Amino acid sequence: MSPPTPHAPLIIDIETQLPGFQLKVAFSTDEQPLGLLGESGAGKSMILRNIAGIETPTKGRIVLNGRVLFDSQSKINLPARDRRIGFLVQNYALFPHMSVAQNIAFGLPKKLSASAIRQQVETHLIALQLQGLADRYPHQLSGGQQQRVALARALASQPEALLLDEPFSALDSYLRSQLAQQMIETLKSYNGVTLFVTHDMEEAYRVCPNLLVMQQGKAVQYGSKHDIFERPTTVSVAQLTGCKNFSRANIKASQQVEAIDWGCTLRVVEPVPDSLSHVGIRAHQLSFTKDLSDENTLPCWLVETIETPHRMTLFLKLNQPPTNASDYHLQAEVFKEKWATLKDQPLPWHLRIDPLRLILLKH
Repeated sequence: MSPPTPHAPLIIDIETQLPGFQLKVAFSTDEQPLGLLGESGAGKSMILRNIAGIETPTKGRIVLNGRVLFDSQSKINLPARDRRIGFLVQNYALFPHMSVAQNIAFGLPKKLSASAIRQQVETHLIALQLQGLADRYPHQLSGGQQQRVALARALASQPEALLLDEPFSALDSYLRSQLAQQMIETLKSYNGVTLFVTHDMEEAYRVCPNLLVMQQGKAVQYGSKHDIFERPTTVSVAQLTGCKNFSRANIKASQQVEAIDWGCTLRVVEPVPDSLSHVGIRAHQLSFTKDLSDENTLPCWLVETIETPHRMTLFLKLNQPPTNASDYHLQAEVFKEKWATLKDQPLPWHLRIDPLRLILLKH
């Protein structure tokens, strides 16, 4: 983790005690949406609450566009209403007794004329595809419509930072996908800082160019989404980004590692870190070949299968037949078209563990 950049729009360096562990993070971010990715309870939402002024850190400093929002040493702690922050929480927190138009107008700067309020509310209704819903109340809206009203209200206040705490968690998968796309479009025209909390890796990847991975109150990796998905540095980060195959590993040579749990030695392309503890490979990056001269090609036996709507997950044992249903080394994922051509071929099949796709991990 690199230290915060001193002139970044948002600078965070805080500590606070949580049940069971201490939250201690230091990072900075620019106007590109930053995703906070981690398991439930990792401290992601608490970071947002500290920035918004809903909770107070034990110590540290929060600076937004040069304005100090919190500084424990200087005893600065701006109230939430003065921080110029839009906060979209999981349940949207719309005012039930207010119409859609009134909810959005609540976020607008005070002292606007009635005509200016009407005009700005209309602008936000159009921007978030809420035309025709101005007079409805929250209980008359779908979950997706409520989410868009809450986002419109947050943006209406012209915040310098927009904090999104699991904004899609209450929605079904089809709606989540639609609204994530709309969120991406909305954020393109928003000029402030955006922090997006989620434990859904695909959501984080779609919405955020950069990611901060949290574990037990600590930031364990920070970088572009491509770096974090292509080159996770630890087993926990690789797991959070969807990797299912891991083995303890030893260095054998400069480009050769022993995968202890898989019972094989593999060639690798990336430089092997001195602190190597594990190797990993994603299930969809394993392939089957008939060319036994390919490097890292091993005989394998099918142990078990799990079917999903579009893919098959294959549980495979390397080098020798399995002794029971839990005796496997690796999971491979293949589309059903591939499975149709593979399933009737005699065992053993031959699995290729691509040296370019192997992930080298440290403790």
